Amino acid sequence: MLISKLQYRVIFIAAILGLIALGLLYRSYPDVPYRFAHGYGTSEPNDGSATEEKPAAQKSWLYAGPKAQDKAVIMARIHTEDVLWAYEHLSDWKLGIYHMDNETENGLHPPRNKGREAMAYLSFIIDHYENLPAYMVFVHPHLKGWPEAWHTDSDDHDQVKSIQSLRLEYLDKHGYANMRCIHDPGCPAEIQVDRQDDHRTAEHAMREAWPYMFGGNYSDIPKKIAQPCCSQFAISKAQTLERPKSDYELYQKWLLETPHDDATSGRVFEYLWQVIFGQGAVYCPSLRQCWCEQFGRC
Repeated sequence: MLISKLQYRVIFIAAILGLIALGLLYRSYPDVPYRFAHGYGTSEPNDGSATEEKPAAQKSWLYAGPKAQDKAVIMARIHTEDVLWAYEHLSDWKLGIYHMDNETENGLHPPRNKGREAMAYLSFIIDHYENLPAYMVFVHPHLKGWPEAWHTDSDDHDQVKSIQSLRLEYLDKHGYANMRCIHDPGCPAEIQVDRQDDHRTAEHAMREAWPYMFGGNYSDIPKKIAQPCCSQFAISKAQTLERPKSDYELYQKWLLETPHDDATSGRVFEYLWQVIFGQGAVYCPSLRQCWCEQFGRC
């Protein structure tokens, strides 16, 4: 059957409109997650040519755009949380996003969805220990605003502003930096292991967690353990390597095996990150030091 000129034009226009629609759909999403950073679990160069789908349960690779430097943002994500903002606004950072509750998602996966963000953070260090970025920032997947991102200490609680304003020379000097400056909640004495309060489950859990992770017994646990909340921090590669990989595997083993629930076990780590990364039991820098020296907000 011959196609009339009118039918041909209709088919041609429909094809053009279809190609335009596909192009707009493609442009609405960043080039994720199928471009990989050379040296993070793949031998392929980061030149944009590695576009084939990878196995869903990859353990060690990072998304790296063409502008990405030797630094990474790591976060734990559940399937209802939108993290496209990180791909759109952190183009100079590599991204290590752990999919906590969706095993079919292409990307990084923890051994178990337990302990909240602590499991993802430890998994990243263990999975990439032999080839860590020079600088790492561990944060929650919220972009900004109240109340979702109340714990992010920047204008409008904006995660992008917080990350981009972090002074890497400060991190070089100190090795560890809490991404929150405001002391409340957390400082000066959030965890008190001698306190008898059944509602403070993390204090009870700390009595077994500290000896398990750091040795000794109950009498060796500091009476006060504190830092500003809420499990968002930055570390340098040099500081991370001060501990052997086996230490991080031990911490993760406690998290996997403890009978304490997600909230309690995750909260134990919320007040141990500063200890793990060499800052002592109580880490409460002054607001001036944190805002000015760490973030340049003088």
